[in-house]
Amino acid sequence: MDRRGFFRVALASAGATAMLPSASMAGASTAGRRSGPGPYGAIDGRGPDENGLLLPDGFTSRRLAVAGEPVGDTGYRWHIFPDGAATFDDGDGGWFYVCNSEVFAPEGAGGASAIHFDADGEIVDAYRVLEGTTANCAGGPTPWGTWLSCEEKLDGLGQVWEVDPTGGTGGVARPALGRWAHEAVAVDPDDGVLYLTEDNPGGKLYRFTPDAYPDLTTGRLDAAVVAADGAVTWTPVADPWASSTATRDQVPAATTFPGNEGIWYHDRTIVFTSKGDNRVHAVDLDAQTYTRLWDGASTDPLGGVDNVTVAAVSGDVFVAEDGGNMEVVLLTPEGDVVPFVRVVEPGHEGSEVTGPTFSPDGTRLYFSSQRGPTPGTLAEIAGDRGIDNPSRTGGMTWEVTGPFRTVEGAAGSSPATTFAGAAGDAGTPASAGTADDGGLGAAPVAAGAIVLGAAAAGAVWLRSRRGVRAGASGDPRSEDPDDGRDPRS
Repeated sequence: MDRRGFFRVALASAGATAMLPSASMAGASTAGRRSGPGPYGAIDGRGPDENGLLLPDGFTSRRLAVAGEPVGDTGYRWHIFPDGAATFDDGDGGWFYVCNSEVFAPEGAGGASAIHFDADGEIVDAYRVLEGTTANCAGGPTPWGTWLSCEEKLDGLGQVWEVDPTGGTGGVARPALGRWAHEAVAVDPDDGVLYLTEDNPGGKLYRFTPDAYPDLTTGRLDAAVVAADGAVTWTPVADPWASSTATRDQVPAATTFPGNEGIWYHDRTIVFTSKGDNRVHAVDLDAQTYTRLWDGASTDPLGGVDNVTVAAVSGDVFVAEDGGNMEVVLLTPEGDVVPFVRVVEPGHEGSEVTGPTFSPDGTRLYFSSQRGPTPGTLAEIAGDRGIDNPSRTGGMTWEVTGPFRTVEGAAGSSPATTFAGAAGDAGTPASAGTADDGGLGAAPVAAGAIVLGAAAAGAVWLRSRRGVRAGASGDPRSEDPDDGRDPRS
């Protein structure tokens, strides 16, 4: 089977095949879903662990952070409304976990924080990495070791900010990536392009091609046009800055993905979600073809699709629910669509699961409940950030450890999996048209850049912030306030 059939993961330890779920799962019901508990066993019928989670047998959890409370022994108080997240190798066996704070009001009260783990997974530091931004929803990691934090501003003028996970450099705006209600971004390191989603009922899928990858200061922005047969073409957006016309309205033929949410790159494919129709989508970047991995016709077992990540070894897709049963749901190459973890602790009703992401070695899964119960009101835990809200639902973050599928487990996946699918299987998005020949105007230029390593190598090892801890005298990150914000409601 060729690359359109399954995804190959370049691992130094083994050349095993890793696949994504098949297009056969795109039926108008759950008929295409394989029955059974999935690769890890069922969570139904199991009791919650000490942290209020239902997990498969063999998995354990750790409550890492609660909004307004210190993270471990660092003294740094976790931000409110945790959302999109990613991890980064620190070069010494440990890693950085970076997480957004989705606060909409007051303006500039959002941002992002980081937790630094040592090689044993112990917390050694926590601190702010982005200040003064608004409604930081999801985002995406870059191969050169930075975090791209996306503003989902309701005025449609949100930006993407490039952030240093070590906290050594302030965030830098990347206006060439366009202004809209940004949700998430995924980087294709092979072609040197970025893919971006838009959280709006009329949201589009975008592609940004830097003039000098990985420098993101200038480049070309395109919108996706998906034909009825699943062929994908890209049409330029003339004014990414949306100075007079909303970005999504500048390419009339562009396909609408209502309420676009998370997006992830995995071995020549992007996987993304749209909450407006409860669908999970994918684009084969080599073939430039679209298919649907979950059709949204049923909300059992997946409803309220949101953030998404793909396990690098197995090709398993992990989808967080905004609604549904407060679950992270697993879509496997074998055709399973099954709950992996469910939040059942009281107080999370009306919240959403956010930011699923794996540690660099793939052995730990992180995620949050954005509006989980907290010990104080938002005004109390947000300090001087201007929050005035009696809510006691500020959010919390967990880590799950256990026997995630290895190279050997992925090798046992069904070779019958097919990704591209026939046109009749793939289905089409909400609206599709044909590409036009619109021109591209000059892209805005952002001043400054973050240079952390050799992008040509595809990765950079971030060094430890030795001797720097949140709360230290003279450290601008020593403020206790979280990223307090009023909830979206």
